[in-house]
Amino acid sequence: MNGAEGLIQTLAKAGVEVCFANPGTSEMQLVAALDGAPEIRAILGLFEGVVTGAADGYGRMAGKPALTLLHLGPGLGNGLANLHNAKRARTPIINLVGDHATTHLQYDAPLTSDLDGVAAPMSDWVRRSLSAADLANVGASALQAAMRYPGAIATIIAPADHAWDNGGEIATVEAVNRPTFAGDPATAAAALQNANHPVLFLGGPTLNADALEIAGAIAAATGARLVTETFCARLQRGAGRVVTERLPYFAEAATEFLAETDVMVCIGATPPVAFFAYPWKPSTLSPPSASVVEYASARDNCQQALSTLADLLGADTETVTTQTRQTHDVPPGPLDAKRIGFSLANHLPEQAIVSDEAATAGLALYNITASAEPHDWLMLTGGSIGQGLPVAVGAAVACPDRKVIALQADGGALYTVQSLWTMAREQLDITVIIVNNASYAILNIELARVGVDAPGKKALSLLDLSNPDINWCDLARGFGLPAVRVDTAETFDAALASAMHESGPRLIEAVITPAHKRGP
Repeated sequence: MNGAEGLIQTLAKAGVEVCFANPGTSEMQLVAALDGAPEIRAILGLFEGVVTGAADGYGRMAGKPALTLLHLGPGLGNGLANLHNAKRARTPIINLVGDHATTHLQYDAPLTSDLDGVAAPMSDWVRRSLSAADLANVGASALQAAMRYPGAIATIIAPADHAWDNGGEIATVEAVNRPTFAGDPATAAAALQNANHPVLFLGGPTLNADALEIAGAIAAATGARLVTETFCARLQRGAGRVVTERLPYFAEAATEFLAETDVMVCIGATPPVAFFAYPWKPSTLSPPSASVVEYASARDNCQQALSTLADLLGADTETVTTQTRQTHDVPPGPLDAKRIGFSLANHLPEQAIVSDEAATAGLALYNITASAEPHDWLMLTGGSIGQGLPVAVGAAVACPDRKVIALQADGGALYTVQSLWTMAREQLDITVIIVNNASYAILNIELARVGVDAPGKKALSLLDLSNPDINWCDLARGFGLPAVRVDTAETFDAALASAMHESGPRLIEAVITPAHKRGP
């Protein structure tokens, strides 16, 4: 048994079921070793950002890590943006990155790089194997590291000779310690009870349906508002689930939203800050006079933290307010974000998974779909665009019996458009909705918000995605997906209804006009 076989067999026996891969020469022994592990499904991504983003979507839904297989420092580098998003989401992922053979590194071949340095910023744990026999041990340790609650990014660096040399063996993976909670519920309870306008600020592991039900009971007992992070890794919402409010994205809207707050108790989330600095605007979003209690971090057992607090407060889940199911009339006419949202709220099937990178349109879509059938909503946790399509791939692999909808802005879609090919090759049940406004619309808004009142032709050209227009239907068909282009509420509603009743990948190009391009 060579080192590659020992490593792959170790991970397979420990329960790793999927490998998203974009390998190169230094990984060929690892590729060959996958043939000996029928338990692991191997899925090719045509760009490393697809591979890492898909591992993120898989980990969020499966609750355990996928394996990524990447080629040297440049290959890992290509995948770092979506590892950044995954790290912010605290998703369990194991990266397996091949390196040159140890005897070859001294010659500084063209693809030689500081691989350890490339891996470190977007990993929670990095280790390089010492020999063929050690490679499986490193894999076992990586799996343990990735399963640090609720998840972490573990990166294995595997020199090529450690993969091909004999002496590999199957390592034992030690049991992962269950998360605990040792916080101070009395302080949090007193703060909530003595407040006039308290907020429970929720994130990470608090956003599953069971935890939200406990949070809802605490809210009913104390009068607290339930507010979630702006961008959540996974939020279970819709009919029958606890109603929450989402912290607005723009800093001035968020400060107004929280203006009356006198106590904020954070559970699974850190105190909220603005995404960016702006002239003459604060970076922190809660009122300066508010008392902030960091009760439980995302690494704590947040469900236990909520239960302990609820018991202390005498909170009863029978008092929880849940979302009612509502359908909407879809006004006829030119397509816009609200009309897309009305159709989605009407047609989302029960237990659908939504991967949301719709950017400016997504704010309206999120609010309107609160009354849809119960579903999971996955968001752009790290703010690095190009996540939405790959995350949809991973979610569909993790949950093949559930419909996945990728709400995708056209600008972000171009970062990882190769995802469409993987959807087609694997015949994943994903409906991609490209919200096409031919613009980086969010940046047109931000240009004004940073004080640029009269941008010139050159500045505006850098935010415009027309000239030439991008034909999304042609792109989709070229990657193997059926596609349709719509620009009215009626045609979108019909296309979406059809897609929700059919299986397999498909794309709907939804053409809207952004606000900055509309007439009076």
